[in-house]
Amino acid sequence: MEILNRKARYDYFVEEEIEAGIVLTGTEIKSIRMGKVNLKDSYAIIRNEEIFLLNTHISSYEKGNIFNHEEDRTRKLLLHKSQIKKLQNKITLEGYTLIPLKIYFVNGKAKVLVGLCKGKKNYDKRQTIKERDIKREIAKGYKSY
Repeated sequence: MEILNRKARYDYFVEEEIEAGIVLTGTEIKSIRMGKVNLKDSYAIIRNEEIFLLNTHISSYEKGNIFNHEEDRTRKLLLHKSQIKKLQNKITLEGYTLIPLKIYFVNGKAKVLVGLCKGKKNYDKRQTIKERDIKREIAKGYKSY
């Protein structure tokens, strides 16, 4: 199971990708396995040399009754301290943003692929759409004039 943030590559230039673990509670892992996650407006911040994932909506597990989790809580990501310091420098000096690109499983553990991103302007987004359409037409074998 792989949950993608499709809007991220449309809205941002992804400069670098980093795999991070995620701290989950109780029924969150079951909801992720069922694919009930929304990464659309989520982002990551660095606070006190720790990295946190905000605005990630993981729907409550329908069979979880009183043990269910809070859906929009802040979740901690697991990275090495040296990786966090490197990201902190890029964010403060060069104006990058941390955006989760996808959530997936490795050996039964949930991982988050976080992208070091810069925002796109409207003309960049139009260029991205144009390139995607050209690739699609080439794949189909059509020629546009």
